[in-house]
Amino acid sequence: MKEVKCDCGHVNPFGTKICGKCGMVLGNEKENKLIDMRYEGSARRSQTYKTTIIDKIWNFFSSVKVGVTLIVIALIASAIGTILPQEMYIPSTATPAEHYELEYGWFGRVYYELGFHNLYSSWWYLIIIGMLGISLLIASIDRFFPLYRSLKKQGVTRHDGFMKRQRIYGVTKLEEQDINLEEVKDRLKRQRYHIREENGHILAEKGRFSRWGPYVNHIGLIIFLIGALLRSVPGMYIDKVLWLREGERKEIPGTNGEYYLQNNEFTLEVYDKESEEDKQYSAAIDKTGTIAKTYQSDVTLYERKGETLPGEKVDLDKLKDYKIKVNEPLKHDHYALYQVDYKLDELSTMAFNLINKKTEEKYGSLKVDLNNPQKKYELKEGYSVDLISYFPDFEFDEKGEPRTISKIPNNPAFIFKMHTPDKPEGEVSFVAIKETVEPLGENTYKMAFNGVETQDVTALTVRKDLTLWILFTGGIIFMIGVVQGSYWNHRRIWIKRKDGEILLAGHTNKNWHGIKRDIKQAIESTSLSEPMDQLEEEKSSSKGEVLNG
Repeated sequence: MKEVKCDCGHVNPFGTKICGKCGMVLGNEKENKLIDMRYEGSARRSQTYKTTIIDKIWNFFSSVKVGVTLIVIALIASAIGTILPQEMYIPSTATPAEHYELEYGWFGRVYYELGFHNLYSSWWYLIIIGMLGISLLIASIDRFFPLYRSLKKQGVTRHDGFMKRQRIYGVTKLEEQDINLEEVKDRLKRQRYHIREENGHILAEKGRFSRWGPYVNHIGLIIFLIGALLRSVPGMYIDKVLWLREGERKEIPGTNGEYYLQNNEFTLEVYDKESEEDKQYSAAIDKTGTIAKTYQSDVTLYERKGETLPGEKVDLDKLKDYKIKVNEPLKHDHYALYQVDYKLDELSTMAFNLINKKTEEKYGSLKVDLNNPQKKYELKEGYSVDLISYFPDFEFDEKGEPRTISKIPNNPAFIFKMHTPDKPEGEVSFVAIKETVEPLGENTYKMAFNGVETQDVTALTVRKDLTLWILFTGGIIFMIGVVQGSYWNHRRIWIKRKDGEILLAGHTNKNWHGIKRDIKQAIESTSLSEPMDQLEEEKSSSKGEVLNG
């Protein structure tokens, strides 16, 4: 596209509305209309090129309306994500799909299917955040560089039309005595204006850096969004819960098998209202029952030694023993494990005797590990028991069939098949707590309950966040931009001598009262006429016409 040449000889890029050198208005704008100085009339790519697919994509993302729309969509999605707990906060007793449907019905199922249960890692939410980042970047580039070039190359001598179409404008006619502008310049300097002169004309300017505040905001937001997106990258951010039984050793979630943790012992201390030290809590204890004073997990941290193939035994090196308490986490290699919850007396094993129902003679006993049951239990010669089905948290479904609602042994039930010399094909028995059912007819033998063992369980939150410094940096830069753009403003005052007149014009990006005060102080006790606010004059005239009409 052709460049635009001004009457002053300066060549401007296509799409420029105000000459970058003299300020002459280019194009067909009405001469009595105030100039839009938002981007100094510079040529923005989004307003100049509109033909190719790249232009259309650029123009789409550079639109403020698109950016605001994306922000609103992200805010609405984030608000919906707070209606139900996120996946990381639900109990680990069931799969997320089962939990949301059982707890919240059809709404919970839809909530899960749409990905709101894990909102900040869902693909569509990440796309929205990514599009918002692209919009901020393109909008900033589209506006920043043309504005920077216009302000950097702005001339001191401005076209008469430019001066007259500023909001603050005034004319002083020179009569017999010329006006000495040195005093005006000195007063402007004392107000921290930077003065430039050219052929007797003056440009006083201060606070230009405040114009970059919004772009500093955008940089901060882009950095913040990059940090948020990096949280979905494996290894950058982890926030998971590890339930660990006493004596149990497990891989720490999110470490890819590099670290393991063993729970050696869990200790719980409670407030005792009979104790002099804890008497102040007696009312709360009477109201709520037992109140935990402190709870801690004595653990051992292990590190994997070398690489192992799937199915091979993992060789571990002991790193250290540690006592994890509330607000006293175990920290190692960017990981932190916090004490967050516990469960006392969880069922661990259940023992049964195989007996004859009539004679009550015992033919052996077995112990079922409720967290890792065997499929077959050999008793005395000729006697054995097969574990056909195991339901850790048993209930009957709508059809009356047994099912489990979680993997935690809260209410275990079993289907045993008992093999004996006189019943080699076996007898089937359904055994639950305080309940035995013989689905295939009356049996000769039964599995008699013979005791239970329990154990305490600790819950630890595993956290790793390599994005925190990125988020913090983005937040700090954003706040710098807020302060930069909020507490300062860009003020310019042009003074021009021409044909026995002195033209004075002023512009600011905000706080018009402030620039009018500066001008008034600068020309006080001089012969210069105080300029008027043309916008306020126009509003007053319009209001007067309406009243007269």
